[in-house]
Amino acid sequence: MSMIRTERKYIEILRILREHQEPMGAKRLSELMAERGFVLSDRAVQYYLSYLDTMGFTEKIGNQGRVLTPEGRQETDSALVDDRIGFIISKLERLAYRSTFDPSTGTGDVAYNLSIVPESSFEQTKASFDDVIKAGCGFFSSYRIIDKDPRVPSGSVGFISLCSISMDGVFQRNGIPVNMAFGGRLELEQGMPKRFRDLIGYRGTTIDPLELFISSNLTTISDFTRSKTGIALANVREVPSAAREKAEEIIRLMNSCGFVFPIAMGNQVFNLPDNPFRLSIVAFSGMNFTGNCVEHGIEIKTEIGAGNIPFSKIIESN
Repeated sequence: MSMIRTERKYIEILRILREHQEPMGAKRLSELMAERGFVLSDRAVQYYLSYLDTMGFTEKIGNQGRVLTPEGRQETDSALVDDRIGFIISKLERLAYRSTFDPSTGTGDVAYNLSIVPESSFEQTKASFDDVIKAGCGFFSSYRIIDKDPRVPSGSVGFISLCSISMDGVFQRNGIPVNMAFGGRLELEQGMPKRFRDLIGYRGTTIDPLELFISSNLTTISDFTRSKTGIALANVREVPSAAREKAEEIIRLMNSCGFVFPIAMGNQVFNLPDNPFRLSIVAFSGMNFTGNCVEHGIEIKTEIGAGNIPFSKIIESN
């Protein structure tokens, strides 16, 4: 048992390094490990890092800290698959907990996705993002462009878009328990949502469902932006039916701040199962920005749930 526990510590360090593209030192790694239930001193983390260096999974970048090697990235992908079940939802739940956005004042932190594209693709990417906003199939009505950030390599540009997990944080802070249930492909015809083509539960997967749909070329978001007919990405959340009135008030406040949801809300929506005790809230995903870019042949890398950021940073002029 102790050997399994130790291996999980190694894997968790590798996971953290994968989630953060910039080099990380032992002190910061110790703090992030504690958030995941592994209480380690800085010295203990240094010990684990030395072992990972020896294995070729990490390398030291001067005094800045460690980064993953290609071998470390491969090890992270393949290790402890059973343990990684539910990893995606756990990450999103942490981001929701850290989201402090208050829609009544328009202040606080929200969760975001970070997309990186080559500078040569900047104009095409911006046009693709704008098309999603005009078509109304993004989770939020704007985005932010960044270039002076340590996570954005030289010769690249970053696009920050709001992650829909921000909604979960708002609900939770208002006393509404929320379950991120499914990610799916939503079929739309002439602007009207019809049914889900596919659904994947967040609690039984090692990869984000929407990322999987994009990489498998199972969306036609670009068609929807042109003709209002196509297949876009959407998430399904569940809240208690008793919280409907309060949830609707929160949604109205968030809409006034620029959030674009819900597509539908009810005990039985589209081809989802009927549940008299739970309300399904269907919302377009912020990953439609990425999906549309991929469909246009743009080389784009997106970190889903890259972190939390003040809401003001999203809406201020670029």
